[in-house]
Amino acid sequence: MTEAVTSAAAPAPADFIRDIVAEDVAARRYAKIVTRFPPEPNGYLHIGHAKSICLNFGIARENHGRCNLRMDDTNPAKEDVEYVDAIIEDVQWLIAGWADHCLGFKPKGATPAAQVTDGRPDFYLGAAPGPDGAEPFFASDYFGPLYEFAVTLIGKGRAYVCDLSPKETEEYRGSPDKPGRDSPFRTRSVAENLDLFARMKAGEFPDGARSLRAKIDMASPNIWLRDPLLYRIRHTAHHHTGTQWCIYPLYDFAHCLSDYLEGITHSICTLEFVDHRALYDWLLESLGLPRALPHQYEFAKLNLGYTLVSKRKLLQLVQEKIVSGWDDPRMPTIAGFRRRGVPAAALRQFAYAIGVTKFDGLTDVALLEHTIREELNRTALRRLAVLKPVKLVLTNIPAGEVIACDATNNPQDENPTTRSVGLTREIYIEADDFAEVPPPKYFRLKPGGDVRLKYACIITCQEVVKDAAGRIVELHCTADLDSRAGGPNAARKVKGTIHWVSATQSIAAEVRLYDRLFNVPEPDADGAFLTHVNPHSLEIVTARIEPALAAAAPGQALQFERLGYFAVDAKAGTPGRLTFNRTISLKDTWTKGPAPK
Repeated sequence: MTEAVTSAAAPAPADFIRDIVAEDVAARRYAKIVTRFPPEPNGYLHIGHAKSICLNFGIARENHGRCNLRMDDTNPAKEDVEYVDAIIEDVQWLIAGWADHCLGFKPKGATPAAQVTDGRPDFYLGAAPGPDGAEPFFASDYFGPLYEFAVTLIGKGRAYVCDLSPKETEEYRGSPDKPGRDSPFRTRSVAENLDLFARMKAGEFPDGARSLRAKIDMASPNIWLRDPLLYRIRHTAHHHTGTQWCIYPLYDFAHCLSDYLEGITHSICTLEFVDHRALYDWLLESLGLPRALPHQYEFAKLNLGYTLVSKRKLLQLVQEKIVSGWDDPRMPTIAGFRRRGVPAAALRQFAYAIGVTKFDGLTDVALLEHTIREELNRTALRRLAVLKPVKLVLTNIPAGEVIACDATNNPQDENPTTRSVGLTREIYIEADDFAEVPPPKYFRLKPGGDVRLKYACIITCQEVVKDAAGRIVELHCTADLDSRAGGPNAARKVKGTIHWVSATQSIAAEVRLYDRLFNVPEPDADGAFLTHVNPHSLEIVTARIEPALAAAAPGQALQFERLGYFAVDAKAGTPGRLTFNRTISLKDTWTKGPAPK
């Protein structure tokens, strides 16, 4: 029976890939459904990867199966342990409490030989790697078996060592409307190919001098079948295998065979790999493997408005210091979303909301933002904070007196609780909540006007105090204390309600007001994405916050009332001072134009 995969109010997801899996389950084609998520550790995971994670782990979860986390680490020149560690952290965070019981890790230090026997055991499942526990799978775990598979192909006359340079190889390949030409080295004997391949492995030749290619069809209309590269020479140390190897398999060769070795049943890729599927199948079938073969299925990747998901271009943003790092809260990386305070549940719900199709399209970023707001509105604690403070003196409250007011922690809770906030003679309000010369239909504070302080009472502005330069120093008001809850004037109505904090009981905090990083829906449509960076994507202010926020934990969902959703930033900020990141505003400020200045 399929488990529910979303909240009780949301329907279980349905799509064409899940339909295929359901048919396979009904036909009992596999003893267990096994999927995989195989990122290359050459950058941080982004929102597009979140869609793939939710699809692969979701299918495993729904069918009581397993999803292996595997590093596709066949290109050591671009890969790093930093990225491996970040990927593990991101995946575990995204699936924690939802599908972490489906996470496939291998026993730490397990030998590849033990993983490729016909009597392959079920792999260790665990949600947390550790010194004596488990770790993700690596394509590099299989370099030994992959080499042997390549030798088998050579022995079958289906692979050969080629001496063409990379440039010549590309020229010989032809084009989509023009067949390729056979390499002059295509007719080498099996014995010669085996000798040369062994010498490649031994490090006898320099980078690029030789490669191993599949022998398929240089006239194939599918360009990926025109004797594709299987191995290349790279005298480069590998983050996982060190200097043990100087030849490395290409993705198409390593991918399908890693799937096979791990017992993957459904290998789910994005649409750019549709043409690669023929090679995926050819390699598996050419080797005459004894066990059931995996199958590849493709779906449309996520293209999100106002967002870039190219690792190369995201790396450029980092290297050119347009952002502070891969986990900058403006970045579309999972690490960036987490640091910004976006709940994992919101990303998972978004992945379900956009669905799984075979058609590319641009998803409106407003859908992601709406999903985040919905989740935070349900879960976030409400707190009082003033981002741009102006002092207000309540002249009829004696100095030193503290009036306790009950404030709601979260009105969305089934049984809402309250906390006490102290109203004192001096308080802070938002500078934007006062206008000396108000525009029409202005319902906040103005000279002679009334507003209600949320959770407290109605106040009337009597005097505006300015310095010699004409700047407002403070506002003097009187408080109608009888208008507090339970008082004789509690039913008194005014049109405006504003938030506030006590000047004497509040604490200072750094608040980072993040907005969209780009100011156009398709920032790279003209190939000049750097020119579309939003100059107002970050504003830093010194705010005053209520004392209860001093106990806020990093990542805790918070709503600063009337302002937006925020989270403590555990990484950035001034020592000894809390730093909050704005996760998202309460309302979409982009629907009528560019970012507000």
